[in-house]
Amino acid sequence: MEHELRVPVPGSGAAGLDALEVYVNTPGKHPLALLTHGTSNSADERKEVTPWAYLQQAVWFAQRGYVSLVIVRRGYGNSGGEMDGTHGGCNNGNFEDTGEAAADDLRNAVAYAQRSMPEVDATHVISSGVSTGGFTQVALTANPPRGLETAISFAGGRGGDGNGHLCNESGFESALHYFGKHSHTPMLWIYAENDKWFPPNFAKKFLAAFQSGGGTAEFVLAPPFSDDGHHLYSDPRAWSDTVEHYLGEHGLLPVSPAYPPPAVPKADPPAGLGAHGLDAFQRYLTLGRFKAFATNGESYYGTASGQFTQELAEILQ
Repeated sequence: MEHELRVPVPGSGAAGLDALEVYVNTPGKHPLALLTHGTSNSADERKEVTPWAYLQQAVWFAQRGYVSLVIVRRGYGNSGGEMDGTHGGCNNGNFEDTGEAAADDLRNAVAYAQRSMPEVDATHVISSGVSTGGFTQVALTANPPRGLETAISFAGGRGGDGNGHLCNESGFESALHYFGKHSHTPMLWIYAENDKWFPPNFAKKFLAAFQSGGGTAEFVLAPPFSDDGHHLYSDPRAWSDTVEHYLGEHGLLPVSPAYPPPAVPKADPPAGLGAHGLDAFQRYLTLGRFKAFATNGESYYGTASGQFTQELAEILQ
């Protein structure tokens, strides 16, 4: 089942938080898997965040027995309220406040699921996020909602520029140390060797800062992914074995083996695609709504998915 909904949380106004629920509709209650996004440097792209962009990731957790709930945090996309980045970190305030503001949305999402989603067993919760959403997991573990059993950070960080620089390295590491002092929830941190935003030298400093405060995290440095490992999260095939093994070791696989994936819609690929293009087209067919795929007929192609409108998808591909 796939269902877009609005999650009312304090500070989000009448709009609430834009969210997507995905789960396999079997009898009984199911544990909850929260998912949340990163933060683009582009103000326009921050306005275009939709939960449908993370449909594949939500399906992955749903296949393993969870009710997946993708949360678009306050101020991003169609979610109401003030964006977490306005609370400081680079130019004013501090990263602790930024992390807390983001984590509050996830805590409130758990509370909403507990009271309003009868299919959810909110006494068993896991959470994951990418980039700033990964850092949000760190903050979440320092003040966890009841039932949080683990949190997974993909390429977690804040204040990067995509060229291996941080706006306030000492301030960010100080926040990780602070959250580490209060964190008692096991974590999994995954970075790729070729991450251009938070390369391995930064990732290892982040880990040291968190652990020096007392935090617990299993660290995985994944092989290079595409042309920028910061986008490893975009393809579940790149991290499936790692996360499944980790969840299994911690007794957090409600369903094993996993439910089969949803059926792929039948559609003939455009002519002229090479092997990479054919693979991309098959993945494209499984993506969320408002999507487009284009090719010049000579192996070059472009794709967009999870947009607000079909017109926007066609412009961006």
